[in-house]
Amino acid sequence: MRRIALFLLTNIAVLLLLSIVCHLFGIDQWAAARGYGGMGGLLAYAAVFGMGGAFISLAMSKWMAKMTTGARVIEQPQNEAERWLLDTVRHHAQSAGIGMPEVAVYDAPEMNAFATGMSRNHALVAVSTGLLQQMDRQQVAAVLGHEIGHVANGDMVTLTLIQGVLNTLVIVAARIVGRLVDSWLSGGRDREGGGIGYFVTVLVLQLVFGLFASMIVMAFSRWREFRADAAGAKLAGRGAMISALQRLQLNHGESSLPKTMAAFGISGPLAQGLQRLFMSHPPLEERIAALQQQV
Repeated sequence: MRRIALFLLTNIAVLLLLSIVCHLFGIDQWAAARGYGGMGGLLAYAAVFGMGGAFISLAMSKWMAKMTTGARVIEQPQNEAERWLLDTVRHHAQSAGIGMPEVAVYDAPEMNAFATGMSRNHALVAVSTGLLQQMDRQQVAAVLGHEIGHVANGDMVTLTLIQGVLNTLVIVAARIVGRLVDSWLSGGRDREGGGIGYFVTVLVLQLVFGLFASMIVMAFSRWREFRADAAGAKLAGRGAMISALQRLQLNHGESSLPKTMAAFGISGPLAQGLQRLFMSHPPLEERIAALQQQV
C-alpha cells in the first residue's frame, strides 16, 4: 500500500507543480478563456485519461496476465516439481522481504517468466513450461530470483507511475500547443471547441510526444532489468544468474507473451538502430557482461 500511496502522491505533486507553473505564466487564465475551465480542468482531464488508464491497467494486471497466458496458479502442488517451485519462490520472497506471491505455470514452448501485480505483497510470478523443461533447477531458481527482484524493487508500480505521468504530460502539452496553433491560424480569434488546426495539431503531437514518452518508459524498463538480474544473482548466486541468461540466448522465435505483457518477460526481442530505443530489455550479452563485472 505504501507504493500505491507513493504513486498517487507523486502524480498529485506533478499536477500541483504544473498548476503553479501555469498560474505563474498566465497559462491558467489563457486556458480558462478558451473553454478549458482553467488549467486545472485540463490537468484533471489529462489525469483521468493518462494516469487513470495506467492505474487501471496496473490494477487489472494479474487478472489480465492469467487470462491472456492461460496461466494456472498452483494452489496445491500436484507433484514434486511444483512443490519445489513454491518452496523456491517462498524462500526468495522471504529473503527479499516481500509477501508470498501467487505462483503460476503457463503453457509455452519458449523459456520465459514474468512478474506482475499492484504491490510487493500481492504479486504474481509465472514461468513457462518451456523454461521448466529446458533449464536446470539452479537456472530456474535464478530466473525466479530475477522476477522476485522486480517485485521487491516495485518495478510494476514505478513503471506505471512513469507511464501515467508521461501520458498526462503528453495530453496537456499537445492540447496547449494545439490551442496556440489554432489561435495563430485564426488570427488570434477565439473559437469555442477549437478549429481544424487544433484537432490536427493535437492528433499529430500526441503521436510524436507519445513516441518520446515511450522511449523514456523503455529506457527505464531496460534499466530495471539490470537491477532484477542483480537481485537474481543475490538470491540464487551470480553463477546461476549468468548461466540462466546464457541459456536464454538459445531462445528462438517470437515470444508467446501478449504485447501488453512483453515488457514483463525475462527477455525481449532485439532491435537495431533507432529501434533499440524502443526495446524493453537490454541485449542478453550486455546483461551477462554487467553481472560478470560485479565485484
